[in-house]
Amino acid sequence: MPDTLDALDARLLLLLTDSPRLGVLECARRLGVARGTVQARLDRLTERGILGGFPPELDLAAMGYGLTAFAVLEIAQGRRAEVVEALSAIDEVCEVYATTGQGDLFVRMVARNNDDLQRVVDEVVGAPYVRRTSTSIALSTPVPPRVRPLLERLARS
Repeated sequence: MPDTLDALDARLLLLLTDSPRLGVLECARRLGVARGTVQARLDRLTERGILGGFPPELDLAAMGYGLTAFAVLEIAQGRRAEVVEALSAIDEVCEVYATTGQGDLFVRMVARNNDDLQRVVDEVVGAPYVRRTSTSIALSTPVPPRVRPLLERLARS
């Protein structure tokens, strides 16, 4: 099935997750396949949008943004594009998801401290068509963002 990953795809992605600076030749050596096979797999994964690049993993706390908060926003109906555009202009807004349930948008944002968070929340609330917000501060990250378990399951198949 062309829309699924196979075990070799998963092993390649695990390898690149652990060592994103590896070259194609070294990936081929570690996986025991031809260089052309690795290159073809990378090209296909990129074309399918599964592999979007190799950004560095950044520690926001070490960069001075030690506070993470989440906000649920209720917005005026039919105005999602305008709100998302305004949120995109706020540097501390890291992610925005359109959701079902209580709110319309789920926003992850960072700040340097509580005073800075108040400033960021004020900017979010000031975005046009934002009707109501509910903000929670993250105390810790017991399960950080991950895809490894999914890749490991596929690699075993």
